Amino acid sequence: MAAESEKLQKILARGGVGSRRGVEKLIEQGRVSVNGKPAKLGDRASVHDAIEVDGQRIKATRLAPQLTRVLLYNKPEGEVCTRDDEQNRPTVFAALPRIINSRWISVGRLDLNTSGLLLFTNNGELASRLMHPSEELSRVYSVRVYGKLDDAKIAQLKKGVELEDGRASFDQISRLPQQESDVANQWLKVSLKEGRNREVRRLFEAVGLQVNRLIRTRYGDMPLPRDLRQGKTRELTWKQVNELLASVSLPPDPRPDKANLPQSDATRKRLKSQPGSQSGARKGSKRR
Repeated sequence: MAAESEKLQKILARGGVGSRRGVEKLIEQGRVSVNGKPAKLGDRASVHDAIEVDGQRIKATRLAPQLTRVLLYNKPEGEVCTRDDEQNRPTVFAALPRIINSRWISVGRLDLNTSGLLLFTNNGELASRLMHPSEELSRVYSVRVYGKLDDAKIAQLKKGVELEDGRASFDQISRLPQQESDVANQWLKVSLKEGRNREVRRLFEAVGLQVNRLIRTRYGDMPLPRDLRQGKTRELTWKQVNELLASVSLPPDPRPDKANLPQSDATRKRLKSQPGSQSGARKGSKRR
């Protein structure tokens, strides 16, 4: 039986090529072809068609429907959020477990000197929605600042300040317990619904304060587990993944044992050990 056709951007997003919007740009730029012909917006295809991006054939196994996987990663300072770094600095992707017939997609980024929660998924559409401003997902940080922070500056940061790329503000800002011996620095809890480059640091710089520690502790409804050590990952269970999919209005995945999807031996072993139970989610993967 011939495979059912789908929108081309949906197939490529599912295969981790990019978000649907990102794939649409690739198509508009003439970088995608189907069966040797340049693709155009609105084209449909199946996983058995010869789909190429920048002249490279995308494997059918990568484009086929797969169960959504989501990783939580506790990023240490000093790692960059790129797959390859020209300066040979360690990257977050080197710490992730191997994934078959797909690729891990980072949900947003953290700066080199920022630590804390990063999400990764093999579902391009899920990653796109989690990052899209329309979802208004809060990013929560613990931040240590150097300098005098009075009530007037807190009010200014909540009201908004002008940055070079537009006005920005914190949705919430509150003080955290201070160490009596550290009078020069103050710990704060802040949240905002954007992910602009270095936005937290630039907001404080705009009112004359310097950020010297920044830790992301929550993304949307997903907290950084207290027992997840830096440099370690934890995979969400089937139930947790479906809760995340529902939060951005995406259809749920079937139960792993009822998915009826092509599975490699490695996938079968993983699903057998984690058929939707909590036990598999408690295990952090070893750093590679």
